[in-house]
Amino acid sequence: MKPLDPKLLRYAAPARGYVLLTAAFGITTAGLVVAQALLIAATLAPVVSAGATLDDVSGHLRWLAGVVVARAVVTGLQERYAHRAATRVVTSLRGQVLAHAAALGPRWLSTGRGVDTVTLATRGLDDLEPYLVRYLPQLLLAVTVTPATLVVVLGLDWISALIIIVTIPLVPVFMILVGQLTQSYSERRLAVMQRLGAQVLDLLAGLPTLRAFGRERGPVARVRELGDAYTRSTMSTLRVAFLSGMVLELLTTLSVALVAVGVGLRLVYGEVGLETALAVLVLAPEVYLPIRQIGVQFHASTDGITAAQKAFDVIEEPLRPQGTVTAPDLARATITVDGLGVDAPGRDLRAPSVLSLTIRPGRMVALTGPSGSGKTTTVLALLGLVSPDSGSVRVDGTDLADVDLSTWWRQVAWLPQRSTLPPGTLREALGAAESERSASVGTPASEAVTRAMRLTGLDAVVSTLPDGLDTVLGQGGVGLSVGQRQRVALTAALLGEEPLVVLDEPTAHLDALAEDQVLASLAALRDAGRTVVVVAHRPSLVELADDVVEVASAPRTRDEALA
Repeated sequence: MKPLDPKLLRYAAPARGYVLLTAAFGITTAGLVVAQALLIAATLAPVVSAGATLDDVSGHLRWLAGVVVARAVVTGLQERYAHRAATRVVTSLRGQVLAHAAALGPRWLSTGRGVDTVTLATRGLDDLEPYLVRYLPQLLLAVTVTPATLVVVLGLDWISALIIIVTIPLVPVFMILVGQLTQSYSERRLAVMQRLGAQVLDLLAGLPTLRAFGRERGPVARVRELGDAYTRSTMSTLRVAFLSGMVLELLTTLSVALVAVGVGLRLVYGEVGLETALAVLVLAPEVYLPIRQIGVQFHASTDGITAAQKAFDVIEEPLRPQGTVTAPDLARATITVDGLGVDAPGRDLRAPSVLSLTIRPGRMVALTGPSGSGKTTTVLALLGLVSPDSGSVRVDGTDLADVDLSTWWRQVAWLPQRSTLPPGTLREALGAAESERSASVGTPASEAVTRAMRLTGLDAVVSTLPDGLDTVLGQGGVGLSVGQRQRVALTAALLGEEPLVVLDEPTAHLDALAEDQVLASLAALRDAGRTVVVVAHRPSLVELADDVVEVASAPRTRDEALA
């Protein structure tokens, strides 16, 4: 990433105003720095050379006090707006990364980029704050304060200005050399953090299974190993940062010393006036300060720079073309799958392979087949979340790729293997579907909910909860078991009016009694004239279906692999 990457201004709108405001603060600071140096020189020179009294220099002191206060105010305002802008920029980039990753779909996420994106959108982008709060202001000060003070020094003493001009390029040269090394450490640190995040997320997702087999402590050593690797990479970055900071401090100190020695010798021989010498001595450190601070803050910002570049990589990932045709009414439309084939990520396999089926309105279609044959992928293709590598999905003759998916999704109810519910109460989880149902059929909302809950067995679950339908659920339905979440999702589907209901293994986490209730719910959906597509393993679910389709996978041919 460049010191000020145009992509940041393009993708993060809050950064544009912040850069302009910081530039204005930089110009103001440059003027105040010059004024402060000249006022200090004008105040001290008469006192040292002519024995001026406090009353003689009181005017200069008042102006100097005003400049010092103004400089403090400008610095405080810059810090305040920097933190505010950093929060807005990080929030904006985080939202864009998540939205774009969701638009890329589950197939892109399943390649391993999904977990990396989660880590990036949570912890990774927070590292962008030091770049915006510390590094970027110093970068803008370097292009305002440094040239302004150098011009003033040139007007006061051309020899000192020449020394500065000769020595000042050494600072960015050393900064670039050390910065490149630090950048590699930062990239390594972010990669370790993403691996650690992936390991922890996988562990949390599979913890119930691990506990069931008594293996919950198995991954401890691996997580500890990754944590130690992350610590080592962080300490390596800090070590390089401290060493490079010492080099830059030593270099700028020696450069200022050269200016001071030259001015001192010429002051002794009377070749330069005291006021000029004092002004040059005060201004010389200010010339180097912004550039030195860039080097110091660069190491604190490299993590954020790396994270921002990875965010840009996600945002710039090309999306598949979006259709514009309005989806037909699925209550009467026929869905045709013709020769569907989807390449399995990371495997030389096409799952499903050459799948053809017809989904007619008001019928239940069961997709069967061994694990890994592509049943879930077929469902994702029907939802428009995965693009076929061969074949097509058509709705009344219109290719689904040409359909506006927002008009398609409004007519589809989707129940994955593990239903996730939004945080809130059970009543709120059912509220949207309940309102839609009561408005469309004129049935009192509470009566429709009671009937649907009785059919799915959710009423028995609610009766065991202390607050009933007002029980508060956590993110994803935390507070209910997997099977109970399935019943909530099924109840919401019964209350909804979507003509197409797609379910992936709805009985996978249920006992025999709950399975019977799910079967009754699916029969009720079909009897209501709604089309049901279900991924099925259990024979009872297959027997209930009107049409049964076997899904199979096959190795990709040489031509398919090359394509």
